[in-house]
Amino acid sequence: MASAICSATSARTTPEVVTCSIRPPGPVETDADFAIHVAHGPEVLATADTVIVPASYELGPVFEEGVLTDELAAALAHIRPGTRLASICTGVYVLAAAGHLDGRPATTHWSDAEHFQRTFPQVRVDADVLFIDDGDVLTSAGVAAGIDLCLHMVRRDHGAAVANEVARRTVVPPHRDGGQAQYIQRPLPEPQLASTTTARAWALGRLHEPLQLRDMAEQESMSVRTFTRRFREEVGVSPGQWLTQQRVERARHLLESTGLSVDQVARDAGFGTAQSMRQHLQTVLGVTPTAYRRTFRAGGVETTGSGRIAH
Repeated sequence: MASAICSATSARTTPEVVTCSIRPPGPVETDADFAIHVAHGPEVLATADTVIVPASYELGPVFEEGVLTDELAAALAHIRPGTRLASICTGVYVLAAAGHLDGRPATTHWSDAEHFQRTFPQVRVDADVLFIDDGDVLTSAGVAAGIDLCLHMVRRDHGAAVANEVARRTVVPPHRDGGQAQYIQRPLPEPQLASTTTARAWALGRLHEPLQLRDMAEQESMSVRTFTRRFREEVGVSPGQWLTQQRVERARHLLESTGLSVDQVARDAGFGTAQSMRQHLQTVLGVTPTAYRRTFRAGGVETTGSGRIAH
């Protein structure tokens, strides 16, 4: 198994990403018709600020018994204390087997969630989300959710503008909130049923207004109950949660790219008051609007660490 490590440099410099194997450098076989040439051995883990463990279908004792192999344990021992850890899909088994998830929330692909919980009963498994950010340890569901997780880390480290540009370059949605549900064997909506796309577009143009659920439902000529059900089926969160997400993103954009006062940003983003916006940003981002602006305002980025990512 090749342990991939993705590490991000400080926001003032170009992020450096390196890939390593738990074995000496060389080709790593895959289950497809090609091999991956990995240029680094496990010793590079000692230089990483973020370590990302990718998905693997050949985890052996890690998957079957919840224990690390001697080889894998020796490789992970290179990781410095305080290094940020992340996993994609079944890579979470490695973090759990190493003891990094004891008593903490984590997620993985929905099809492995029950097995993962049985194997690691000390982990608080949530199989209904795309990813979980628990500060210094982050976990994602399937491989596609790993993209959402990586964009989330870029957004956390470098701000919304940088993350949105990365998303545009890779042609993926710029933001799917971690709390959004995984797509778990849900029946497809009936083709003849109207979607909630019009209501969402309508709301995005009016985030600064005090929007009501019934106003959004009227855009689709639905009852509030039907609209709420259809919205959750299509988006994965409630209309209220979605509106808050969009207003937080709007506030982040304005704080990064304009010189508007915090009060004006709060009004333009639809929070009404600076206090309301402060509470929402503190909940979602863990920082105040002023601190966020100071960190991510163009030309005024403040970060710590060299930000090297190992894969």
